Amino acid sequence: MRTALVVGASRGIGREFVRRLLQDGWKVYATARDAAALDDLRAAGAEALKLDVAKPESLAGLGWLLDGVKLDLALYVAGVLGPDQGAHEPPTVADFDAIMHTNVLGAMQAIPLVTPLVEDAGGKFAFISSGLGSIAGATSSGRSWLYRASKAALNMVVKSAAADYPKATLIAISPGWVQTDMGGPHAAVSAERSVADMLRVLAERKRTDSGGFFNHSGENLPW
Repeated sequence: MRTALVVGASRGIGREFVRRLLQDGWKVYATARDAAALDDLRAAGAEALKLDVAKPESLAGLGWLLDGVKLDLALYVAGVLGPDQGAHEPPTVADFDAIMHTNVLGAMQAIPLVTPLVEDAGGKFAFISSGLGSIAGATSSGRSWLYRASKAALNMVVKSAAADYPKATLIAISPGWVQTDMGGPHAAVSAERSVADMLRVLAERKRTDSGGFFNHSGENLPW
């Protein structure tokens, strides 16, 4: 049986990953912060783990919780959008800390704990990024300034870490504009379609793709 870890599985894309992987016969470890979400994940058939990626002390226990587990697939889905503001006003320290801790520091804390388990299975570790994290693609308004910066930073984290873990495939992937609490009801892609597309893209990726940045259609995105 193939084994997966979904970090940030309480709702939206993360919850859909759990649903789809369980449907396809995977053993799934899934993380969430609150009791209700953990109960929901357990009821669905996942091994639910309490985790707050914004707190390093919480992440530090993840390696212990997964001791001896080999991961064919790990997914870092946790992320926050933050204020919809551009460069005409500075972000608050509180907003900066909340977004960077979740979107970037959490991933950097998770990589040394999780990637060795992925290497043990010769597996893949995917990080949910965004087309808004493409510097080359930043030709429109600077709205969501802080979110864009966090996803550009996440892309660099993935690219840099790929060289340190040659037995795993590390990928940054954009889910598209998805109908979730973050994306809103008018987004272009359903969570079901986005997740199905991303799982197909990840299944097609090879070790030579490690460190790459792709969209949910499988196209290379510019850094």
